[in-house]
Amino acid sequence: MSPPQGAKSAAKAASQASSDASAWRPIHVAIIMDGNGRWAKARGLPRALGHRSGVNALKRTVEAAPKAGIDRLTVFGFSTENWRRPIAEVAELMNLLKSYVESDLDRLEREGVRLRVIGRRTGLAPDILEIIERAERRTTKNDQFLLQVAFNYGGQADIADAARRLAEQVKAGTLEPDRIDETAFERELSTADAGAPDLIIRTSGEKRLSNFLLWEAAYAELVFQDVLWPDYGPAHLTAAVEEFRRRDRRYGGTGVDDVLATA
Repeated sequence: MSPPQGAKSAAKAASQASSDASAWRPIHVAIIMDGNGRWAKARGLPRALGHRSGVNALKRTVEAAPKAGIDRLTVFGFSTENWRRPIAEVAELMNLLKSYVESDLDRLEREGVRLRVIGRRTGLAPDILEIIERAERRTTKNDQFLLQVAFNYGGQADIADAARRLAEQVKAGTLEPDRIDETAFERELSTADAGAPDLIIRTSGEKRLSNFLLWEAAYAELVFQDVLWPDYGPAHLTAAVEEFRRRDRRYGGTGVDDVLATA
């Protein structure tokens, strides 16, 4: 007996959805680069050397991302909570941003990479602000790839800052409260240019977001990899992308199996 027409249509839709799913790729990937300190400790090295090795891992990953079909990459470089670390370590993390930009800016500019730094600028030293602004200015017209570095960034702080900007617009009479919705709110986030990530990766085996992209993570796929960040490279990124491709993203709706089951 032939299946009813409705079942045929559902099966066709499910087959098409499955085919589309196999071609999915994460356009925007975000990475919590975790494990520098543990990497150094395991080798009897100062934590600073772990952070410096982490910069090399970042360079490898940025170079590998376009080959994996990724158009946008957001990395967590320094959180609003990292100020609580020892003064020497904070200074080292600040210097690492400078050294990364100074060593790679020419290449990033030449290869069409746009560099943006998201997070609060208040509290950053003048030399750090100068190199951030110079890097953003020199790459602002590049459109081959977007690299966002979350620096002095926290998801809660970014949400609070967005809410404050909306409140200021309401106070100034340029925005009616009833016009505030999810879209209006997202426009005020520091990530507005890049949008929400499809995939968030955390290295080192830890399984939490640690105040990273809290609003934007609503429907992101999460992949936790048991590798310390200084050891990260193209093979690990490829493995994360392949894991993403096996996921069934429903955004609160129904998946392929659900369509077949209800046909």
